[in-house]
Amino acid sequence: MGKRMDLFEQEHEQRMSREAAAAKLRALADALSQHNSLEFERNGKQITISVADEVDFSLEIEVGEKNELEIELKW
Repeated sequence: MGKRMDLFEQEHEQRMSREAAAAKLRALADALSQHNSLEFERNGKQITISVADEVDFSLEIEVGEKNELEIELKW
């Protein structure tokens, strides 16, 4: 029986300028297009996750008192 991997979940919210948010999205997009893995840090340890060649892409937009744009990738 294979070793069970613990769930890794990271959520981070931070207020920043629109331009800074665009730069973060650009960096993530560049990493996705150039590599088949993404790297994140958790408790001082580097976490690498493999990304499939095809992903399910979801875009959700909420307009109201506060507007929200949510992007989700699953594979």
